[in-house]
Amino acid sequence: MNMEQIELNHRLSSGMENEILIDDLDSPTHVDRYERFANIQEDEDDDLIDITDEDGSPTAKSENNFRDSSQGLVEPLDDFHIDTGKYDDFHTIDWQKDIQKDRQRHKRIHRDKDKSLLDKLKAAHDAWSGWLVVFLVGVAAGTCAGIIDIGALWMSDLKLGVCPQAFYLNREQCCWAENDTDQLKFNDRGCSKWHTWAELFNILGDNAGSYIVNYLFYSLWAGALGTLAVMLVKVFAPYACGSGIPEIKTILSGFIIRGYLGKWTLLIKSITMMLAVSSGLSLGKEGPLVHVACCCGNIFSYLFPKYGKNEAKKREVLSAASAAGVSVAFGAPIGGVLFSLEEVSYYFPMKTLWRSFFCALVAAFVLRTINPFGTDHLVMFYIEFDSPWLFFELVPFIILGVFGGLYGAFFVKMNLRWCKFRKTTTLGKFPVLEVIILALVTAIISYPNPYTRMSSSQLIKLLFQKCGPEDNFMLCNYKRNHTAMLHTGSMSGAAAGPGIYTSIWLLTLALFFKGIVTIFTFGIKVPAGLFIPSMAIGACAGRLLGIGMEQLVYLNSDWNVFESLCQPATPCVNPGLYAIIGAAAALGGVTRMTVSLVVIMFELTGGLQYIVPLMAAVMTAKWVGDAFGREGIYDGHIYLNGYPYLDSKREFVHSTIASDVMRPRRADPPLSVITQEGMTVEEIENLLGENTYNSYPVVVSKESQRLAGLVLRKDLNIAISNARKYQEDVVTQSKVYFSSHVPRYSIAGQPSPLKLTKILDQSPFQVTDQTPMESVVEMFRKLGIRTCLVTHNGRLLGIITKKDVLRHWAMLKNQDPDSIMFH
Repeated sequence: MNMEQIELNHRLSSGMENEILIDDLDSPTHVDRYERFANIQEDEDDDLIDITDEDGSPTAKSENNFRDSSQGLVEPLDDFHIDTGKYDDFHTIDWQKDIQKDRQRHKRIHRDKDKSLLDKLKAAHDAWSGWLVVFLVGVAAGTCAGIIDIGALWMSDLKLGVCPQAFYLNREQCCWAENDTDQLKFNDRGCSKWHTWAELFNILGDNAGSYIVNYLFYSLWAGALGTLAVMLVKVFAPYACGSGIPEIKTILSGFIIRGYLGKWTLLIKSITMMLAVSSGLSLGKEGPLVHVACCCGNIFSYLFPKYGKNEAKKREVLSAASAAGVSVAFGAPIGGVLFSLEEVSYYFPMKTLWRSFFCALVAAFVLRTINPFGTDHLVMFYIEFDSPWLFFELVPFIILGVFGGLYGAFFVKMNLRWCKFRKTTTLGKFPVLEVIILALVTAIISYPNPYTRMSSSQLIKLLFQKCGPEDNFMLCNYKRNHTAMLHTGSMSGAAAGPGIYTSIWLLTLALFFKGIVTIFTFGIKVPAGLFIPSMAIGACAGRLLGIGMEQLVYLNSDWNVFESLCQPATPCVNPGLYAIIGAAAALGGVTRMTVSLVVIMFELTGGLQYIVPLMAAVMTAKWVGDAFGREGIYDGHIYLNGYPYLDSKREFVHSTIASDVMRPRRADPPLSVITQEGMTVEEIENLLGENTYNSYPVVVSKESQRLAGLVLRKDLNIAISNARKYQEDVVTQSKVYFSSHVPRYSIAGQPSPLKLTKILDQSPFQVTDQTPMESVVEMFRKLGIRTCLVTHNGRLLGIITKKDVLRHWAMLKNQDPDSIMFH
């Protein structure tokens, strides 16, 4: 090397400590740089050190490659495999790097498969490991769901009594022997084998003492179950609270939340889910089942390095697991796949669609084998009727859709306000006390009303039913002429009896109570799903409207529209169908789901012929809800918690450009970079010690600011640490080179140089300063990138990270830009 080059290198490396580095704020990760250059011959590297092993322990072969450097000549390490570094907590993954790494791994396996029988077996294992892992996830998800269903049913009935002859049986199972399960709909006593708490204390009969004792035990059991649930969550697994779907959506978009899908979370969430549902709180287990299934997916993925060591590939397993979660929650395998595609997944290639379907199928089969409800059906809500719907009924179906949209918009706004109030006040400091009070208040108010006393699942099952001539419980108390029916065989409608009018008032009270208490329940520190409470509210509204339509048709059967469509000997209107439509509308208004919700509902009920009414109601609910706010409840909680989620359904309609968003801004200090050549090891170590930034742009020179690439903080730390550990010639004054323009031999008296070309990303994503932000946002969404550099005529101007995009979007919507929890 001539003296001019030495002087230039010294000049380029001087003054760097006074600069300010770029706050990249992106996820630090170690990418396998050797994979990208495996087929490139680098003859110029023969006299330089290039050490980038992450764990700091090069192989024996690598250590032997160091030779005597007394002559100033240093021979580099041969290429060897580098494990991918783990992402830090609350950071995003680099989709492109992980996908690229997986392609290189697949190419290597495919290239070597013909070398030996072992390599062929490795290739075969790699090919079918994707199907095996989703099979195991499906089996685990179905098993967990079966256990949770059985446990929740049993503990729910503990509030009402116990089966002394077999304490492990719930109320329905206890009464199967007497074939008297129809009396369970309102009679807490149930049958002779089932004993209420009052009967256990020898307080017999329907008197005030019996009522008070049962009321007291109902409330005490509710408070105890709720207390145990929240204590287990607080002590053992804080991530086990809530629905889990907002966090699953964020994780599937590329965010890292360590422990959220771990073994303790799986165990505690499964247990506390049963406790929370059994306590009588207005919540469901269907949403948390998606979280449980994803925990299974995360755990099983570590059995296969193909998925366990690659976060992008792991998310394919998690997408399939979320489909399995919905499959076992509603007995809807197809609906689960569509739910994963429409609602939660961010990256969903075609092979993930097939594997998601297989995973959902396996999970449903396992749950059907367990048969937790004892009915040979996957869910409690399977309907037995198939009466056709009539054209004029589209009007009340659309009215139910309007109700679902209005209720959904109201619920989303009120729940988000309450959750924000909880987070910003002292109420959030007492989660245990909040759950205890809410459980007791819910139980005290619920018990007097038989429709709120029963669990939400049992209420939905009851409201979905069609009243037959043999049914005589309160909801089916019609003034039927059984003698005429016996002689004529007519099954026409009948006038409402006293029980119907009582049910109307009780259902109205249940509708308002559940609609209000669910606002305060969703978001507490126990597993809390939203599907079942929303469906129960919609089913109440639908059943009320269905009863009204039924009586309208019965009392005005001579109207032309009714006379021409209704057959004389059969019921014209089925209130149970209206309950189904209302349940779908309310759930659609709250979540803004469309296609997947319709499929889930007809799989849930078995009512395939009711797809058109379901579609009409769900689409109306979405349109009405979107008129008051386009975000559903899960998206609302994502934004409330500040998760870095770029929703693909949101449109960027502003006219800003990249230079408006990039950093540094006008008031910020000038951009600081690492030069491609000339900086010493000491200077780089000082920079790494002075800040916590996660990546640094590399330029040709400080004067030109020509972009050369991007280097990650973790790569720099690993490379320099290994070089210092295994090569004594690398010292603090050794020059660091990120290019091939390096001296072939060290000058006498000067330390050996250190070349780090392979940790430099020479093709970072970049845009010009005039690029519209619509294009930048689409790059972040569809490519899954974390960092985008901004240039002008090849000169580096600034940097845009995912956080910058989210902050900019929040500022344009007059929101707090500092609420984004992202690094």
